Amino acid sequence: MQPSAPASAPAYEERLTAPRSWWLISLLVGVAAALILLPLGVLPMLGGLVGGTAVAAVMASSYGSVRIRVAGGQLIAGEAQIPLSALGTAEVLDAEAARAWRTHRADTRAFMLLRSYIPCAVKVEITDPADPTPYAYLSSRRPERLVAALTAVRAED
Repeated sequence: MQPSAPASAPAYEERLTAPRSWWLISLLVGVAAALILLPLGVLPMLGGLVGGTAVAAVMASSYGSVRIRVAGGQLIAGEAQIPLSALGTAEVLDAEAARAWRTHRADTRAFMLLRSYIPCAVKVEITDPADPTPYAYLSSRRPERLVAALTAVRAED
């Protein structure tokens, strides 16, 4: 018999990290800053290289640090915390369907946690009558696991 997980352990957790190419772009931003400061001398050029790279890397890291979690009776997606009791059906969106739901099929009232570098997503209906948000669109690298976790946790309640 396997020990059960603690009650506070998340049923699902995912971090939407920035793609590797963004780190190369951070370095290129540093090189651009160094070239801009080159006429001022070697020290400002080195400062531009280090500073520009650091600022761009911090920006890439912060954009890619958003998390999606299913834990404690809530769906936590970035800053949003939605009780599982307020959620309806969850649907896996392949790349084509995800593109449609974030463009021409999108509702302006929807909660969108979207990262353009992640092709797939999950659309979760919000059934709370007091909430005008019709659904939550969540970019996910593992949409099947997210939907399975939402279904499993809601089935336990």
